[in-house]
Amino acid sequence: MELEKNIAEGSSHFIELESGLLLIGIQHDLNENICVKHDIGSDFIQFHFCVKGNLKFNFNEGRYALNIKEDQSLLLYNPQRKLPINLESEGQTWSVSILISIKKLHTLFSAEANYIDFLTDDNKDKKYYNERQITPAMAVVLTQVLNFNLHPSIKTIYLKGKIYELIGLYFNRPEEADIEQCPFLDDEDNVKKIKLAKEVVIQRMAEPPSLNALADEVGLSLKKLKEGFKEIYGDTVFSFLFDYKMDYARKLLEKGQHNVNEAGLAVGYSTASHFIAAFKKKFGTTPKKYIQSEK
Repeated sequence: MELEKNIAEGSSHFIELESGLLLIGIQHDLNENICVKHDIGSDFIQFHFCVKGNLKFNFNEGRYALNIKEDQSLLLYNPQRKLPINLESEGQTWSVSILISIKKLHTLFSAEANYIDFLTDDNKDKKYYNERQITPAMAVVLTQVLNFNLHPSIKTIYLKGKIYELIGLYFNRPEEADIEQCPFLDDEDNVKKIKLAKEVVIQRMAEPPSLNALADEVGLSLKKLKEGFKEIYGDTVFSFLFDYKMDYARKLLEKGQHNVNEAGLAVGYSTASHFIAAFKKKFGTTPKKYIQSEK
């Protein structure tokens, strides 16, 4: 089932991808508030991702609200009461909401369910609330969910795959892993050095240091840098940086103050063709077409 409502220069989409899995996408580019409402059972977990702008989740007919800022996500689950969808976008907002039944989420993780707090037997009847920063890898998938040009016959399977990918990335939180299983992270000084390494490559993303140079700069061996970065951020240094650069370039293009060449240069691509190829690999479209879809 799919419902679409056009709202001037934006729209909202409600899609039932399969039983127990629903998607709400909002792309709104006017300076006007819009509201999307949908009744949902208490056995559903809600993920709300604000890609651009500001999103508000209203409770009790608007008497109480939670703000979800740009690049932030909100997870809600309360088996004791219904939390009907009442989303308000405050102009020029892009967002993705995933509604998945606790039963379906449990089957996705099966034997690994104890990895997630609210899937354990002790917590299954407790309410759950969590706010998180959207990672660069998640931002890429969210943009692909909102912007794709595929034949209608494969739309559902494409979106379902992307939603499962997004859920996987959401729960891929190595920094919350059991410290006893990773003695390296037991050393607070090592953790600080890994986080410094991340800041270094982000600050110098146009000309990042080599892994050997980065390891020397933060005071770690190459082996510990690779292992520690993967443990904390769930990815290799340069794979993480690639995702970050693509998301950064996407935001530059969205603002309309940089052309394709300038956005590419800002993230370290001296050749436009190389930047275009990298952008298309991540977002499934060229920078030029992406800009046109924004207008």
